[in-house]
Amino acid sequence: MPSPQAPATASDPPAENAPRSRADLFWSFNALALQGFGGVLAIVQRELVDKKKWLTMHQFAEDWAVAQVLPGPNVMNLSLMIGGRYFGWSGAACALAGMITAPVIIVLLLAALVAQWADAPVLQGAMRGLAAVSAGMIAAVGLRMSFALKTHVLGVAWCVVLATVTFAAVALLRWPMIGVLLGVGVVSVLLTYRRLTQRKTSP
Repeated sequence: MPSPQAPATASDPPAENAPRSRADLFWSFNALALQGFGGVLAIVQRELVDKKKWLTMHQFAEDWAVAQVLPGPNVMNLSLMIGGRYFGWSGAACALAGMITAPVIIVLLLAALVAQWADAPVLQGAMRGLAAVSAGMIAAVGLRMSFALKTHVLGVAWCVVLATVTFAAVALLRWPMIGVLLGVGVVSVLLTYRRLTQRKTSP
C-alpha cells in the first residue's frame, strides 16, 4: 500500500513522491547527514525538495519553521517530523537514526585522532573556514525559502516586517531566543490565525 502524501495547503499542491519504506527513510537521511559538511540544511532542502520531491518548497518552509521553534537541533526535529508523518513513531525513529548513526561514529573517531592537535593553527584555520561555508549555505537556503512567502496567507509585506523585527531583536538587541519566540512568534501566529479565519468566513 503506498505511503500517504504529506498534507498540503489549499494553495500548495501535494508533493510528488513519498518514502517507500522505513529503510528508505533511514538510508536517505543517512546519506543526507554524510553530505552535510559545515551544515546539513542546504543539503536537506536540495535532496528532499528538488531531488526526492518528498516535500514542496512551501511545505519545507513550514516544516522548517516548526523545527526551529522546537527544542533540540533543527535538522533532527525535521527528520522526526517527516518520518513520523509517513510511518508514525517507527518512521520518526528510523529517520532520526539515519541522521545520527554515521555522523556520531565519524565524529567520535575524528575526536580521538585529532584531540592532540586541537591547538594547531592549521586546524583552527580550517574550522574558521568551515564556519564561513556553513553561514553561506544557510544564507543560500534562506533566500530560496523566501520565494515560498509569496503564497503565505499573511502576504509578503507582513512576512518581511516580522522577519525584520526578528532579525533586529536577535542580532542587534541581543534578546534571548525564548523572548523572541514568545513575542514575535506569538504575534505572527495570532496574525496568521486571524487571516485564516477571515478567509474562511469571507464569501
